[in-house]
Order: sequence, then structure tokens, then C-alpha cells
Amino acid sequence: MGDAENRRRISDLLGSVIEELDVPPSKYEEARERYDAVGSWLNGKDSHLKQYSPTVFPQGSFALGTAVTPLGDDDYDVDAVCILQLAKRGTTQQQLKALVGDRLKENGTYIEMIDPKEGGRRCWTIQYADSSRFHLDILPAIPDDYAWLIACGIPHVQAQHAVCITDRDTWEHAADWPKSNPQGYTEWFKGRMRVALNEGRMALARRTRASVQDIPDHAVRTPLQRVIQLLKRHRDIHYNGDDDKPISIIITTLAAHAYANEPDLVDAMLNIVSGMRRAIEHRNGVWWVPNPVNPSENFADKWNETPRKQELFFEWLDAIEQEHKTLLGQSELEKVGRCLAEAYGERETSAALNKYASQRGMYPMVVPPRTPPARFNVEYRESPKWPLTLSYRVSLSARAHRAGFRTFSFASGSRAIPKQYWLTFEAKTDVPRPFDVHWQVVNTGQEALLANSLRGNFYEGEGSLGLIRTERTLYTGSHWVECFVIKDNLCVARSGEFVVNIV
Repeated sequence: MGDAENRRRISDLLGSVIEELDVPPSKYEEARERYDAVGSWLNGKDSHLKQYSPTVFPQGSFALGTAVTPLGDDDYDVDAVCILQLAKRGTTQQQLKALVGDRLKENGTYIEMIDPKEGGRRCWTIQYADSSRFHLDILPAIPDDYAWLIACGIPHVQAQHAVCITDRDTWEHAADWPKSNPQGYTEWFKGRMRVALNEGRMALARRTRASVQDIPDHAVRTPLQRVIQLLKRHRDIHYNGDDDKPISIIITTLAAHAYANEPDLVDAMLNIVSGMRRAIEHRNGVWWVPNPVNPSENFADKWNETPRKQELFFEWLDAIEQEHKTLLGQSELEKVGRCLAEAYGERETSAALNKYASQRGMYPMVVPPRTPPARFNVEYRESPKWPLTLSYRVSLSARAHRAGFRTFSFASGSRAIPKQYWLTFEAKTDVPRPFDVHWQVVNTGQEALLANSLRGNFYEGEGSLGLIRTERTLYTGSHWVECFVIKDNLCVARSGEFVVNIV
């Protein structure tokens, strides 16, 4: 297979993976209905807010078209802004937060769904019924005087949307309100992909025999949006549960800076990942990823407080760049499938491979079973006793706790943990019930050997569904746990090794 043909194949497969990751149109419609309903309630005839003309609109991934389906049983997280036409001079942050919250609590339905009842740091969160897997964060805001942004060179079309927001952690001592500009950011983001966006709208208009003017921006997806979806899913699979994982706003901003309106998905991925570093600044020893519509805001401020966040970001960026170069060098479809599965998930890759096979009259395909790296191939590790048909996902998170010490979360293979800590592993899966869960625990090292506790066998989990496993740090060395979800006597989801380093 030639290089050009292989690139087309990989582009097709990546496109199919994205279709599996993409939020279905019904969820976008549900999100719109939810925040529109909140806006209608806040602006109702009997509302004490009506005089301030409340407006509710989305921000974040649902506004940018970069949302992905949640891993496991996580919720769809929809962010919205509620702007009240109030002046800063006569209002405090506390008053604004209370105005919105009090009105929400006057609704007999919303008052039961607000969690926490006192509101979060910045937002009011409405947690909808479990079956919808959906929560809505509502950020109170008021218009900001944006002349200072114009003076900084921000175009008027972006600057005019500047707002001031509430922040409970700073409102007692900060000299001014926190500033934000989500609508301005959306305008900037669309501007970074305007050529590809217009081409996509024209292509859709031709296919549907409609006028280009009748095709809204949200009806198409550009390679930039698709690459960001892939990057976020790759991040979630490799750092799920790690508080220091790369955050979405940094990924989105750097990717948009690097995008040059490439029409091809593979070209866009390679050029974006290799170019994201160029927009990261190092000012007088401080890491900066500036907000493109608010130069005073540093999206990477936490990198300077927690250096591991910066280290993980560059580690992740190096890994994904190398993975895609390796992917382009694979000519065997099975190896391509394995690479994609490890990067973006077994279920999504299986669906993409089957679609690819179906379109070409080939037999249905499955993702080849993953061979553990050599360091995990110890002789006392039992092989799975169920046929592997990996069509769903399961991911692990972990926390360590000990009496008298702070509980902390940790990622696979990350920080070393002292002895005598209790570890709680939690699995999240999208396998439909009913299912069985089995955990494999493997120890290594001289201490475990001398204690006759190398293990390597399978155990049942805890909790009603078996999705919890508790262990204790007893032996120095690198050890691991792995979760297997069994349905109809088949292993339909496998987490991969979660490594624990004990000192």
C-alpha cells in the first residue's frame, strides 16, 4: 500500500472514530432546550430578574462544536452563561450570584436539582435525572467595559462581548471583578477555521441543495474541531482521574493557534500537534498560554503552581505526536486498528474498523487483543479466562488515603506512594447492565516474593456492581491492577494496567 493510500485509509478510520466520539444531535438539542428553559424561567413575567433582561447562552465545548461523549458513566457537562444587565458600580459579586440562585430556587423542579445547594465557586449547577447523564453549569455575569480590550488590540467583534463574572474564592478581597469573554472566544475560534468552515458549509449546501446562507456554522465540523475531539479523548483515556491532566481550554486554544485550515484530517492532526508548542510562552520564568480575547488571563497559571501539570502536558504532546507518526508507518490494518484502539478506545475503533470493512465488502473486523508490554508479562500473571470481544470501555481512577493524612488522587504510573496507605480503585464503564466485574492484581519485587504475595490472579470487586477494588500498599516496587468487565461470558471491556509505585 502506498503512502498516499495509507494516509487516506487512516483519515477515513479517524473520521469514523470521531463519529463514535461525537455528541449525537439529540444531546445538542437537549442542551439547547435545557438552557433555553432556564433562560425562560429567569426572564418570566413574575421574575424579579426580568428588569435586568437575563440572557442565557452556551459556552465551552458545546458552543465550539468540540464536545465528545463522556467516558464511562460520566455526565454530559454543559456550560452556560447568564448575563444580567446590571452595572458593576451598584452590584457586588455576592448579590449577583444570589440574584440568579434565588430565582432558580423559586422553581419547584430546579430547587431539587441544584447541587450543591449553596452553589459552586462560580456557577450554579443543575443536575438532571441520572438517566439523562446531563448537568448544566450556569455562570452569572454582567457586561464589562471593553475599552481596555480594544486598547490591547482585540477586535471589536470579539471585545464587545466581555463580561464580569462571580468567583466566591476572590470576592472578599479582590480589587475588581474577575473578567471573562466566552462569546468573544467563540468568535476568535471560528475565525481560526473560517476558510474550512465556509468550505464545509458550501459542501453541505451542495449535498442538501440548500442555500449556503441557510447552513448554520454548527451544522458542519471542520478538521480543527475533529482534531480537538480526538485530542480530548486521547487525553481522557491516558490521564482519566488525574487532576493534573491537560485541560480542555489549553488544548483548544493551542490547537486553534496551530491550525492552518488544512482540509485533510491527517494533515491537520500532524500540523496541529507539532505546532501547538509555538503558542506556549515563557515570560520571565512563568509559563503562559494567553487567552486570545483577554491578554491578561493566563490559561496556564496552574502550571506555575503545580509543575507536574506542565510536565504532563508536554509528555502527552510528545506521546501523541510520536503515536501518529508511527500510525502513518503502519501498513497492516490490524496494527493500525491496535494503535487507534490504544489511543482512542476499543469500542470506537471496533466500530470504525467494521464500517471500513463494510464499505469495502470485507469481513467484519475486531480490534486485535492487546499484548501487554514486556514488563507486564510475568509468568505468574494469569491469562484472562474469557474470550476477548472488546466492544465497550472501562477506565480506572484511584485515590490513596491513610488515617491522619490527606486523601489524594493519583494516575497510573505517577507519584510514588508510601507503605501503609489504603488504595481505592474505581471503574467506570459504558457496558449495559447486567455485567460481572473481575479485578486482576499483580505484585512484583523482592518483598512481595518473600511474603509469597506476588499474586496475579482474579478477584471480585466491591460495591453493588463490583466496580470498586480496595488494596493496601505493603510491598516496595511497581505493581498493577486491571479491571475486566464480563457480559454473557465474554470480556467486553478491559481497562489496561493501572500501575502503582510503592516506596
